[in-house]
Amino acid sequence: MRRRTVLTTALTVAAAAAPGVARAAAPGPSVTRAGTTTLDDRAIYFVSYDGLVNNNSFQKNGLLTYKGHQYAVWYTADRNAVVGRRALGTGAWQTVKVGHTLRYDDSHNVISMGVSKLDGRLHLNMDSHSDGFTYVKSVAGLVDDPSGHSWTASRFGPPRSTLDGLALTSRFTYPQFIATPEGRLQLSYRAGVSGDGRNALAEYDGEKWTALGEWTDSTGTYTSEHGSSTARNMYLHGIDYDRGGRLHAFFTWREQNGAVMCASGGITNHDTGYVRSDDRGRTWRNDAGAVVGVTGGPDRVRVSDAGLVVDPLGPDHSLMNQESQSTDSAGRPHAIISYVPGRFGRCTTDYVADRIANGRAFHVRRTASGAWRKTEIPVPLGSSQRTKLVLDRYDNAYAVLPYGRIAAASAAFGHTDWKLLYDGAGLNAFGEVVIDETRVAQDGVLSVMYQEKSSGTTPSALRVVDFRLPA
Repeated sequence: MRRRTVLTTALTVAAAAAPGVARAAAPGPSVTRAGTTTLDDRAIYFVSYDGLVNNNSFQKNGLLTYKGHQYAVWYTADRNAVVGRRALGTGAWQTVKVGHTLRYDDSHNVISMGVSKLDGRLHLNMDSHSDGFTYVKSVAGLVDDPSGHSWTASRFGPPRSTLDGLALTSRFTYPQFIATPEGRLQLSYRAGVSGDGRNALAEYDGEKWTALGEWTDSTGTYTSEHGSSTARNMYLHGIDYDRGGRLHAFFTWREQNGAVMCASGGITNHDTGYVRSDDRGRTWRNDAGAVVGVTGGPDRVRVSDAGLVVDPLGPDHSLMNQESQSTDSAGRPHAIISYVPGRFGRCTTDYVADRIANGRAFHVRRTASGAWRKTEIPVPLGSSQRTKLVLDRYDNAYAVLPYGRIAAASAAFGHTDWKLLYDGAGLNAFGEVVIDETRVAQDGVLSVMYQEKSSGTTPSALRVVDFRLPA
């Protein structure tokens, strides 16, 4: 039997100030709507896998901020890949087509961005779902000196099917760019297919890309009360460096064999797990610090490894994959997960319908004592889709729920006081949204990119709404 780290629920309150020491109380969470801008009045619109290609939770990053400018990527109604930029504090977006058109109506074919700080380039990876990918990078220095570089197609290189000659895999999905503390750029991706895939990393040093290799394994046997499965993949809720340079990843497993479920209409995701790396993704450890995998080596993270699971849950509750995560100012990991709680029944038979009817989101985090805690966010999802997480400069937590609703909880009360702060009124958002994970730390603004609801394949407006968080 696999040893599990069991997550419990408990109230954690902020430590009191030392006797005789005055301490100003940190502000609790708040959002103030600061304005909305339009990226595209007619962005491409089609529903695939219950989502939109311009707004998907695993799109890291669809919206980012660097050195006073914000960047966004999307596909237009005529399928062109576009990248836009604006100076913070302005509403005017400059846009440019990067020479690629969307191949298939598949919402997995998102565009993700990254910045390589060593040479000031903007990198794009797009149009990939279990096959090849398209890669574009800018000229050096483009994001270091935006005012000194015109925003034209000439600032971007040609679309390529490799990373400057590095081919990686013919079954490539879920590109996520992450910057190391030294300024290198890493690309996280899945090699393989759903139910039989491995997570892998590549790294750019300012001159060339290098494949670091795979760090998870799809082999081994998982057994539930209903049956067994011998193949799977690890779906990441994110992959992020904290301020101290530790790399964090929450995840859930998805089994290939549906025999592990109580009903065929469910989804084979199970358990929330966590791993970390202190050597830039080369070696992976469980929460207790034991090595459970080495990138590029034969010993990779497997479903049978001890100490991975921080919240055990079987595959009968429509647990969603690829939600979101973040780290607080002390480097403690936080995540949002969602599923249908047992009080609504212990066997979901239609994961979309059941999540819409009874799905709930939960905040999972490690406390100062090192224990894991989970709190239900008391806002029904009303959606099959995912929620995004962000922490402000005071470590207050914000959950950006489907339809652009925002709930929050305060660090002062141990993140147990979740309440709805914004109901999404007037947005007419389709469901899942993209957030700018990088902007909050820079100027205390939460930017949310969303697409308006439409019907069929009728294009609709793609917008960015900004909220000021506590200063």
